[in-house]
Amino acid sequence: MMLIKREVLEAIKRGEITVQFRRWKRATVRPGGTLKTKVGVLSIGRMDPITVEAVTDEDCRKAGFVDKPDFIKWLATMKDGELCRIEIGYLGEVAP
Repeated sequence: MMLIKREVLEAIKRGEITVQFRRWKRATVRPGGTLKTKVGVLSIGRMDPITVEAVTDEDCRKAGFVDKPDFIKWLATMKDGELCRIEIGYLGEVAP
């Protein structure tokens, strides 16, 4: 399970955020999988290990950050683990 803040979920739903970054000791989602959230079902696309140096400004903007320094500031608050770039999208509402 990926914990995602409500405002980020809403931005994913609107198509404004298409990438997420996580540091994991063990991934909690898989490429091609889905994730049920409070705003609906998300699709999990490619998941690639990445170094901080390889993260681009474009990646940062796709993840909802202003720029790379903003991303690095957020990253400093995260737990240790392998950094992963995750493509994410909105599939639709959760069926009742």
